[in-house]
Amino acid sequence: MPDDRPQPPRSPFPAPSGAPGSAVGPTGLLLCGARLADGRTVDVRLGGERIEAVGTAGSLVPGPAGSRVDLGGYLLLPAPAEPHAHGDTALSADGPPACEAEEVQRRATEAALLQLGHGATALRSHVGIGEMQGLDALAAVLRARHSLRGLADLTAVAMPRVLTGAAGADGRALLRDAVKTGAAVVGGCPDTDPDPAGHVEAVLEVASEHDLPVDLHTDAADPARLTRIAAMAGGLRPGVTLGPCGGLGRLPEEAAARVADQLAAAGVGVVCLPQGGCGAAGRFGTPPVRLLRAAGVRVAAGSGALRDASNPVGRGDPLEAAYLLASRQGLRPETAYGTVSAAARAVLGLPEVRVEAGFPAELLAVRGTDMAGALSLAYSRVVVHRGRVVARTSAVREYCDSAATAALGLPRQGRGGAS
Repeated sequence: MPDDRPQPPRSPFPAPSGAPGSAVGPTGLLLCGARLADGRTVDVRLGGERIEAVGTAGSLVPGPAGSRVDLGGYLLLPAPAEPHAHGDTALSADGPPACEAEEVQRRATEAALLQLGHGATALRSHVGIGEMQGLDALAAVLRARHSLRGLADLTAVAMPRVLTGAAGADGRALLRDAVKTGAAVVGGCPDTDPDPAGHVEAVLEVASEHDLPVDLHTDAADPARLTRIAAMAGGLRPGVTLGPCGGLGRLPEEAAARVADQLAAAGVGVVCLPQGGCGAAGRFGTPPVRLLRAAGVRVAAGSGALRDASNPVGRGDPLEAAYLLASRQGLRPETAYGTVSAAARAVLGLPEVRVEAGFPAELLAVRGTDMAGALSLAYSRVVVHRGRVVARTSAVREYCDSAATAALGLPRQGRGGAS
């Protein structure tokens, strides 16, 4: 495989038993000598799919049949999640995305593995339905979901286009069929419908029927429309998410502040995409994250389109999204990371993760000593999902021999141990 493609999952560490390439199992795995965001150096023992114990470095031993993973020089964090992917079109920038089911499944799986390698152990993928493809792309992404079991959790959002009037009758029926097929989230694209308010109403109706969350793909450039969405969505559980909402960043600050207050009151979350444009919204930009957070809106960050027609480049890296929020919007590194971890998991309806006993063993170890360094130079990573190591990326930086490097004592992998 080319270097930029995900490699087949295998253990990056010596297996405690069995074949050399067998995965590190979930029973009693001990993560040794990891640094936490608060500066402590600890051992972390995993039991099943949860964190069993956290103690000072050197104080814990593996569980029965467990093994050790040396994380000296690594920062251990709750794993990030991807709240806004487009698996059906991912990796298709070289030409029109092939509609064959096997090709869609292959690309969706490859994209998910790429993002898993960066640390995202849970992903939500928007999938287009209707028009020529019907439910074929959705079925392919659901097969990808099945093939990824044990490696990452992938959920699908059914994304119709027109839902109103006579032209939308087929779309409404297809949306209900998509839910029966296995879509876990009811999606919508009000910007593409002649009647945006009616579109949102139809989406909320289907979601209410099946007690499912809602994820609306919108540029969010119309304050009046956002006010209506907030009014309609208020109190709906499991909840409503809007993204990528780049239009909010183009509104006058006073108008954006009013909308932010309304979204917060309605419990509507926002997913921003700092890395670029995405899909049907057709516009670039990032919403005013600090303003939204100040109003009480839950703001998560995602990657969006990954090397497709709307964004021909992209890494699908949650840490890059966090880095961009820190560098462009002035968020503290810890706050920026929270948008791709705690907030992203909350948007996906997943339980909170902390590096504490009793919490899910969804973890990311990155080479470095602090959050700012991790967001800047985190090339080497170890990913833990459901209590076992599922991916590892190793990077070695070397400098040629010279008097300058010797005199300065430059480290092999960059200053501060970040690589």
